[in-house]
Amino acid sequence: MTGKSQDIRHYSGFLPISLICLVLLYGPLIIVMIYSFNDSPSITVWGGFSLRWYDEVFHGLEAPKFKKAAFNSFTIAIMAASTSTVIAVCTALAMLRCGNFRGKAVTFGLVSLPLMVPEIVTAVATLIFFSTIGFKAGYATILVAHIAFCIPFAYLPIAARLQGIESFYEEAAVDLYASRLQAFFQILMPLMLPGIISGFLLAFVISLDDFIITNFVKGAGVETLPTAIFGAVKQGIKPNIMAISTLLLMLSVIFVTLSYLAGKMGSRDKG
Repeated sequence: MTGKSQDIRHYSGFLPISLICLVLLYGPLIIVMIYSFNDSPSITVWGGFSLRWYDEVFHGLEAPKFKKAAFNSFTIAIMAASTSTVIAVCTALAMLRCGNFRGKAVTFGLVSLPLMVPEIVTAVATLIFFSTIGFKAGYATILVAHIAFCIPFAYLPIAARLQGIESFYEEAAVDLYASRLQAFFQILMPLMLPGIISGFLLAFVISLDDFIITNFVKGAGVETLPTAIFGAVKQGIKPNIMAISTLLLMLSVIFVTLSYLAGKMGSRDKG
């Protein structure tokens, strides 16, 4: 009885509040997805089902611009996710396998800082830093900013996975005359792999979808998919923008789902 009374699902008003939150969060996304299949050039009048705007995305007048922006987004996301994942693995090993050391709490705070600081503050600080050191805004500045911003997102699932792996696995390997490097690559890394995959996918999605930081540090002439969409929207919302947004949303959902499944796979193996 006590367990039932503590379950928030049994509180009065839980269901209607939950439904309202779901409608506010996902209603606009569903509307965008539906009207991306609208045959009419109007974004408010339904003219029948059609894939014309998806064809417009790939073969229309604005297709080269969006293809170049998509190429920038994907290449930056892959490199940022890869680099931030490597850094996150090293950080997790230092934090969870090296015992207590001076500055450990500060290091954890620095790693977690991008999660707690408003993104607009991070964007302004990054822009000021690049301006101070004379780093010219462009593709490279976006990449560096995304690597820094993605590290905590890669770190969390990796650290959670490593925390559940007992240290006696590596100790047993070392006792059997394996070097520390061999123990890591042959024993620990395969056990950490679900967390590493999950961290990489999460960092990839964060980089791919980022707009605020990218918009501050991208410089003139360099666009990613989110900034290209924003630039197109300023000239008026057209159905092809809804089609691009739907494709980007679906891609994000796929990668987040894969990240979740990788994390679940790690939990199941751990159990």
